[in-house]
Amino acid sequence: KSGLDPGGAWHAWGMACLKAGNLSSAREKFNRCLKPPMDLNQLNHGSRLVQDVIQYLESTVKPILIADDDYFATLRELEATLRTRSLSLEMMCEGKIQHNSYYQECLFYLHSYGTNLAIISFYMRHDCMREALLHLLNKESPSEVFIEGIFIPSYESGKLHMLENLLETIDPGLESWGVYLIAACKYLQRKNYYHILYELQQFMKDHVRAAMTCIRFFTHGAKSYTELGGKQTWLLKIKDHLKVYLQEVSRSSGRKKMAFTFRKKMSATDVSRHISTVDLQMEVTKFLHRCESSGTSQMTGSSLPTLFGNNNMKMDVACKVMLEGKNIEEGFGIAFRVLQDFQLEATEVYSKVAKQLVKQQKYSEIRQLLKCVNESGVAAQNDGDNIILNCLNEFKNIPAEDLDNLIQDMDSDENKIQAYVMCNKLRSAYLVSVRQEKTRAVQLVQHVRQLAENSGDDVVKAICAQWL
Repeated sequence: KSGLDPGGAWHAWGMACLKAGNLSSAREKFNRCLKPPMDLNQLNHGSRLVQDVIQYLESTVKPILIADDDYFATLRELEATLRTRSLSLEMMCEGKIQHNSYYQECLFYLHSYGTNLAIISFYMRHDCMREALLHLLNKESPSEVFIEGIFIPSYESGKLHMLENLLETIDPGLESWGVYLIAACKYLQRKNYYHILYELQQFMKDHVRAAMTCIRFFTHGAKSYTELGGKQTWLLKIKDHLKVYLQEVSRSSGRKKMAFTFRKKMSATDVSRHISTVDLQMEVTKFLHRCESSGTSQMTGSSLPTLFGNNNMKMDVACKVMLEGKNIEEGFGIAFRVLQDFQLEATEVYSKVAKQLVKQQKYSEIRQLLKCVNESGVAAQNDGDNIILNCLNEFKNIPAEDLDNLIQDMDSDENKIQAYVMCNKLRSAYLVSVRQEKTRAVQLVQHVRQLAENSGDDVVKAICAQWL
């Protein structure tokens, strides 16, 4: 009469019937106020009213006698009961649930009015993980339901191995779980749970991604190569994963194309290249670890470069290897292989090293570097000269004797003149200029005379004028 919503009254009446143990009457009353969710895959446990019913039933686990009222159950109710029983029996786990009418009642309400997440969470609460997984597959629920309802509760309660065993039992090839497993990996990565991620990737036999996780374990948080020296087992694990992957690829290439849809793929060439990178990183690690231990290490950078970074980082590795040995020659071989393997800009790296040596005032080492570069067999004609010119461009205060030695080591007279001019040694520039072929010599001497005039060096200006 008053036009109020009767839902609250029906719910209260239904709860009263439940508490009185009259299950069939409760169903009838709840049928008038409970509605199935619009979207069964929404990430919640359904309406508050349904949750109240389930909560009460779960808290009152005791056998129940069939009340007289049950004999008058409507045909519709009987059908509903049978439907729920058959639904739940196929996924019923042994033990208490199967034989308890209160749990059966829970399943009736969950299947009639609950979300998939609510049903799955119910199974998980009562140690029926297999049933939870089968329900997930049957309903083709999205991966968020798997993460929320099954995966998180499993690892939080230490049952990850149990989950893995069940996934494998239900589908030995794991293909039907592919979408869910990849989603679980992404979730773990977002949360930075790398140890669980690595365990899951090994279970998935996703060797390429497992190798990538090992790279993170090797590089993450290390402040020195002494630390990396203690983490070399990760490098061996990377190699193991990549080798197993190669074996699997070669085995499957003979047979029909295998389905491995969710595991990361990589060409055999790329895998072999990565294995070479790991080998080279092992050499670099051993070498730099030894340098740091013996105290010859000089460089301290903000981040620790490894060969798993971008090209700039790889160039930093090459520089570090050359600069941290007892002398340039000791680390040049490994650095040269880094430059060759990754096709890096060699002259840029050599110039960087030379500038560091100037800062450390190790001028004889620069000459050693030039010797190594020239003997490497792949240096271009002016590489050595360019390294020196790059240094002089930045440092004007190299001691006179060392400066002369460096410039004398240059191959091209033109470059020598340029170097002397850069260092304002106009007399030396004049002496090299007059040794050139006549026409070129005239041009060079005129240029030196002009510079002498501009800088007020009357002596050199007079010598040039006299020669001209």
